[in-house]
Amino acid sequence: MFTDIYRPEGALLESAQNREYLSSLAGLERAMNRGAIIEGIATLCDEEMRLHVDLHCARGIIDTDETLACRKGESKKDIAVITRVGKPVACKILSIECHDGEPIVKLSRKAAQEACMQHYIKHLSEGDIIMARVTHLEPFGAFVDVGCGVPSLLSVDCISVSRISHPRDRLSCGMTVPVVVKCINRESERIYVTMRELLGTWEENAAAFEAGQTVTGIVRSVESYGVFVELAPNLAGLAEVGEEEAAILRSKIGQSIAVYIKSILPERMKVKLVLIDACCSAPAPRTPLRFFIDTAETRHLTRWRYSPSRSARVIETVF
Repeated sequence: MFTDIYRPEGALLESAQNREYLSSLAGLERAMNRGAIIEGIATLCDEEMRLHVDLHCARGIIDTDETLACRKGESKKDIAVITRVGKPVACKILSIECHDGEPIVKLSRKAAQEACMQHYIKHLSEGDIIMARVTHLEPFGAFVDVGCGVPSLLSVDCISVSRISHPRDRLSCGMTVPVVVKCINRESERIYVTMRELLGTWEENAAAFEAGQTVTGIVRSVESYGVFVELAPNLAGLAEVGEEEAAILRSKIGQSIAVYIKSILPERMKVKLVLIDACCSAPAPRTPLRFFIDTAETRHLTRWRYSPSRSARVIETVF
């Protein structure tokens, strides 16, 4: 389904095909004649909001009207162009001209994005697993590139089951991660994705722990009835604390802390914890993401159940 062609920007940059196209003017002409998508690094955004692109053997220019494809009802924002400087851009070649003896290659990022939407994104369905690259982070979620710079939103509640205060707790700009298509608005041409369904069920995550162990976790929230401590991105446990401890822990949200695993109860979907020392904590490193689904083998999800089969409480996603 054209997944090797319409990939997040940067994925084609060092490919053998892209290097061959950029090795000579003849290679660029072949790319133009084939309508191929090429990638180069944007080195400058000039006063006319044109992007200048390093094509190795020539200089590429993306005129302001060709910098990106706007969805219905959208207008081009300068920041979306400026932030491409220093980064790869996917584009098609419109023409190869010569000015004062210098070859100038006219490019269109807009054409590459329109082709991606028409031949790839348009054919995606809810539940499809695709690759995406994180482009920037906001408190409400992460914006990801799902192909040729076409943006999608991964909302903060869809990043993992364990609650986080900001997407940076899990992700960083430039990361490439698998995501699942959550929904597609065909009218507005917007696509929304989720990642939590790839980070394992309750039982898959709980299998890494045993009652009686003392482990480190991350303080995620403090409630009147206890403190939630993350053991894995898709698994949290609850420790009962007194008012004094709760007051201390409210200033330690996001920090690492030692906990004793008192019990693991699949039928109630609970992990009971005991804090070792509420006063002793440290900055928490970002927990490595472990994906429990082999995306090379599984390309689509129809239903994902997080809760154990023996649990009366059902938590699942139906695509």
